[in-house]
Amino acid sequence: MAEKKERIFVKGNEAIGLGALAAGCRCFFGYPITPQNDIPEFMSQALVDAGGQFVQAESEVAAANMLLGAGASGVRAMTSSSSPGVSLKQEALSYMAGSEIPAVVVNMTRGGPGLGDIGSSQGDYFQATRGGGHGDYRLFVLAPCGAQEAYDMTYRAFDLAFSFRNPVMILGDAIVGQMKEPIVPREPKAVDPEEGADWRLIGAPKSGPSKREHRIIKSLFLNDGELAGQNKHLQAKYEAWKKLVEFETYETKDADLVVVAYGSIGRIAKSAVRALREKGKKVGLFRPKTLYPFPDKALEKLAKEGKRFLTIEHNLGQMVEDVRLSVRHYADSDLFCVYPGNMPSPDDFMAPIVRALGRK
Repeated sequence: MAEKKERIFVKGNEAIGLGALAAGCRCFFGYPITPQNDIPEFMSQALVDAGGQFVQAESEVAAANMLLGAGASGVRAMTSSSSPGVSLKQEALSYMAGSEIPAVVVNMTRGGPGLGDIGSSQGDYFQATRGGGHGDYRLFVLAPCGAQEAYDMTYRAFDLAFSFRNPVMILGDAIVGQMKEPIVPREPKAVDPEEGADWRLIGAPKSGPSKREHRIIKSLFLNDGELAGQNKHLQAKYEAWKKLVEFETYETKDADLVVVAYGSIGRIAKSAVRALREKGKKVGLFRPKTLYPFPDKALEKLAKEGKRFLTIEHNLGQMVEDVRLSVRHYADSDLFCVYPGNMPSPDDFMAPIVRALGRK
């Protein structure tokens, strides 16, 4: 009989820190902003105890550029922030993607635009999935719905970042970050000391058995055709990510209407769908776990089966554009928005779902 793993009771933000440590994170650079402050607070002690380095930078801009430097040297490193703080990191994220530097970035979103409030929101979907900085680049974006997924996705994010030499984003929100629930932790990863050995910048010996040519990591390509070649290379990498899409389906097999929602809203919507199922309503849930790459083919398959769709978001309508692109040849999607500044419950979703279900 397999030994039962011990569960621990933690906040979502703390689960992210624990997942990072288990994945071999050894550098963290941050700056305080609500509602993600539990992450740097946790890492300031736990990471040092694990033999790593914690730096509270003088600004979000500085933290992101420290992350760039650590990633370029092959160190598993992470930063975290909330919405306006992540906006300030965008230039460095574009540089990291263009230079192919691995890193993990956590955005526990808050209400906006502007300073907004410290409550939950999904208003950063465009920023995360479109590459919020300049140029043509993408981040691999994972969207947890609770503490266990926050832990597991952070753990996985470091492997993805180094496999593809690209920043990976965990897109959560105040609900995911502040909820407290049990998680099952993993065994800490033994990081290969040779990880990134063919590209990391750790100094080029001029003599001896390890003598080699010096390396350059850059995002500046000035020779004729050089930048076009780099962009073609990056695009091929982003296309390869499409094989790694993840999503959850719930009661979609016989559903007439499929609710599409992610993160904390996906979790709340699932409760509403479950309650409506008990009343005999043929509704289901589709919850993307990867926001980029987006699970468009899985949604298209449901559309081919004749399903109708309702997208529910805690913003004014962002992911709905990807849903509509996914199903456009066979269906459309209604939209129900929870305005940032309001905290939804399953009851708030019941009437919109029933209305969409009755619409032909």
